[in-house]
Amino acid sequence: MPLNVELAAFLELVDSNAAAGTKPAMHTLTPQKARQEYDDSTQILDISGPSIDDVATTTIPCRDGQSIEARLYRPHTTTVESLPVLLYFHGGGYCIGGLDSHDSLCRSLAALTPCCVIHPAYRLAPEYRFPTAVYDAQDAYQWILSHGAELGLDITRLAVGGDSAGGTLATGLAIAARDQGWPQPLQQVLLYPCTSARQDTDSHQRFAQGYLLEAKTLQWMFSHYLRSDADRNDWRFAPLQAENLTNVAPVFLALAEYDPLFDEGVAYAERLQAADVVTRIKVYSGMIHDFARFGNLVDEAGQVREDIARLLADTFYSR
Repeated sequence: MPLNVELAAFLELVDSNAAAGTKPAMHTLTPQKARQEYDDSTQILDISGPSIDDVATTTIPCRDGQSIEARLYRPHTTTVESLPVLLYFHGGGYCIGGLDSHDSLCRSLAALTPCCVIHPAYRLAPEYRFPTAVYDAQDAYQWILSHGAELGLDITRLAVGGDSAGGTLATGLAIAARDQGWPQPLQQVLLYPCTSARQDTDSHQRFAQGYLLEAKTLQWMFSHYLRSDADRNDWRFAPLQAENLTNVAPVFLALAEYDPLFDEGVAYAERLQAADVVTRIKVYSGMIHDFARFGNLVDEAGQVREDIARLLADTFYSR
């Protein structure tokens, strides 16, 4: 399918602004400036998200004695029972993104499912390099298991999810849970995750420039995040490097047709299926990386949220 018309116009504007110097490419910015640009763009690209019962900020302690903030989204509901919960990790190449950039997405998933959503602000690079984000994700998971009941959460109905680098954190968490003997989540929801040690597939070459997530930007992110090139071969960064993918939670994998990460997403799905993991893959035609946050540009942003919510509802409420 051709590139979505609205996205094509948006990408043309991005390229024009970069050429004119009015909106330089991300890889030319400092991480701090890139974070601000990313958050500011969210207000233009995404809808505000639905109204829900409550959005509260909480604090999650980390293993190194520090702590991270997280938002807890509670949907409108008439039930008095504990609610299921989705632990969601935002994307941004481990360098950008946060509580505000993915607020609309989290609100939508909470309202549509319905379920509670916990969205942690894991620590970002280069201030905190690999594997700090991985440990923060694991600590958030353990915190939910230990304290979820106190917050009115049903920890027996727990899913993990994320987009891009957040999807990598989510699927790595399922592998770690298996290896550590922690309760396995009921479902993994992965939106165009990073899964490969090297960015050398055909889709990386086809979409290296002009499709928002450019090759130079991706390497800029990873250069800030990784301590050395050796970290690329760690499965916590590149799940395709994991020797064993058996006995992890079922996976829903959402991919964008015009995304440099497309091929590695397909490869990861094939590895999961070969390991007998129940895996559903859906390709969103005409879409680019990060489209789930483009509610003001494309209908597919709403569609993928509805698809995820329907899957979560089936998972949480059919048991």
